[in-house]
Amino acid sequence: MNQSICKQLKEQSPLIHCITNPISIMQCANTVLLFGARPIMAEHPGEVREITASAKAILLNFGNITRDRLEAISISYDEAMKKEIPVVIDAVGVACSQLRRAVVAKMTGAESVELEENLKKDFPFISKRNPKVPMLVKGNYSEIRALYDADYRSSGVDADKKLTFDATIDLAKELAKSLGVIVLASGEKDIVTDGARTAVISNGTKKLGSITGTGCMLGTACASFFAVDTSIDSIVNATAAFGISGENAEGDMFLMRLFDAVSEINDDIIVERKKVTWY
Repeated sequence: MNQSICKQLKEQSPLIHCITNPISIMQCANTVLLFGARPIMAEHPGEVREITASAKAILLNFGNITRDRLEAISISYDEAMKKEIPVVIDAVGVACSQLRRAVVAKMTGAESVELEENLKKDFPFISKRNPKVPMLVKGNYSEIRALYDADYRSSGVDADKKLTFDATIDLAKELAKSLGVIVLASGEKDIVTDGARTAVISNGTKKLGSITGTGCMLGTACASFFAVDTSIDSIVNATAAFGISGENAEGDMFLMRLFDAVSEINDDIIVERKKVTWY
């Protein structure tokens, strides 16, 4: 297990190319920066290939997609497949959007999702997945279930409170195994699995669910750690680090305190404070 990932992040300062949504773009950029990496948030289809080529990891966030952003995501993905750049897919909204689910399914190599005729014109070209490229697929319990079960639907981008941890851990493992990826199912207990090894992280606070964008911030934390170490342990540490930051930020002015807490995280704090159970 990499015990010096925060130190390496600050020493290497890798470039993280994030195509994310405007709702949380400021939080995402600052999360990357405060962990020690360098963010770039390019999304114009004319420049994303060039910028992706120079990145050490990319984050593709499906929140609030537009035609241009969807095209940019597909171009960035294509370049990552060619250059073998680690990819984090944050599957925001796949439980409520057939289009998003279909694009993520294509990128991960899952079975294709049949689209309604009126949506086919918006489906971008998606290159074939390169199995050599490290990939993390992140989502809340509903989003992970939607990627596992083609018939599942949910309302909005929030997790369905009826979905249990016990049910989610099993399907997350099956999804990771079938796709050959690392899966992060975020919830009251976060689940990280590659199908063979599974970790449950209990760090965090309910305050993280009280403001928008914290799930996207977790995705950028994972992308930053992924740029240095593409193991499952790296994603476990990233998830624990962000949860610990939430714990340390509790109180008034939570978002500002959260930024401060992220900036103070180091390897020793992660080792001392993380609450991880391996299955």
